[in-house]
Amino acid sequence: MKAHQKGMVVWLLGHSGAGKSTLAQMLAHRLETDGYRTLSLDGDVVRAGMNSDLGFSDADRLENIRRVAELCKILLEKDLIVICSFITPMQSHRDLLRKTLGDRYLEIYLECPIAICEQRDVKGLYRKARNHEIENFTGIGSGFDVPTQPHLTIPTALWRADECAGRIYRLLTSTQS
Repeated sequence: MKAHQKGMVVWLLGHSGAGKSTLAQMLAHRLETDGYRTLSLDGDVVRAGMNSDLGFSDADRLENIRRVAELCKILLEKDLIVICSFITPMQSHRDLLRKTLGDRYLEIYLECPIAICEQRDVKGLYRKARNHEIENFTGIGSGFDVPTQPHLTIPTALWRADECAGRIYRLLTSTQS
């Protein structure tokens, strides 16, 4: 365990299939191997449990992010590195995160074309959205605001997963000194 670890929230955002969960797992593994204490929060898991009462309306999306931000504040008090994997399609929601978490928030945009995300879609969500089986699916039935001030943009269609995770790791560990 690192003696003087500074709690941080690493917020991975992007379309479904952009690589958020994969990179979160890789980053957590590398950090833990190097002695950092981490916790990962995945949007699908949080929505299946803590936020199962929320849908995908604009108001429910905001409440989902607000609740997670408040949970992150509690975890920061324990100096954990919290790795969050959430689509977070609206700039106003990211602005809320910045306001709530302050200088302990790192916004990482996983940039990936929708066509590539669809190719990677193991859950069949894009197909369901295109067949109107899922409403308000980000990128199909609901918009996505390209981030205006990410700390880092990672082109996941162009770089290998280990390169992407390495870039995030270097940015994060630079905040620890």
